[in-house]
Amino acid sequence: MIQRIQTLYLVLVAVVIGVLPFVFPLWQDESGEHKIFFMQETTTMLLFTLSFTLAVISVFGYKKRQNQFVLNRLNIILNLILLGLFVYRSLTLSGEDTTSEKGIGIFLPIVAVVLLVLANRAIKKDEELVKSVDRLR
Repeated sequence: MIQRIQTLYLVLVAVVIGVLPFVFPLWQDESGEHKIFFMQETTTMLLFTLSFTLAVISVFGYKKRQNQFVLNRLNIILNLILLGLFVYRSLTLSGEDTTSEKGIGIFLPIVAVVLLVLANRAIKKDEELVKSVDRLR
C-alpha cells in the first residue's frame, strides 16, 4: 500500500534524484559564477532520468513486492554507476584553467543509495511478515 514506510523512502529518492539536481550544481568555479548542472551533460541527464523513472515505477509497484525489490536493486546499481561517473569526472578535470569546486549535486546519488537500501530493508520486512501470516493459516 502507499502508506508504507518504503513508499516514503522511494518518494524521497524520487525527490532527491528528480528535483534536487535542478537546484544544486554538480560543479562550480571558485567564484561561484559558472555552475554546471546535470542538464548540461547528456550522460548524467540520462542516468538521472532513468533513476527517477525507476523510483516512480517502484512507488506504484507496491502490490508486487519482489518486483519492487528488484527495481530498487537496479536503481542502486544505476546510482553507483552515476557516482562512479562523478568520481571519474572529478579526477580527470585537472587540465582546466580555473579551479573548480565540487557542488552538493555530486553527493545526491549517495543519498539516493542510502534511501533505496532503507526501502529494500522495509520491503524485506513486509515480505517476511506476509510469509509468517501465511504460515499461520
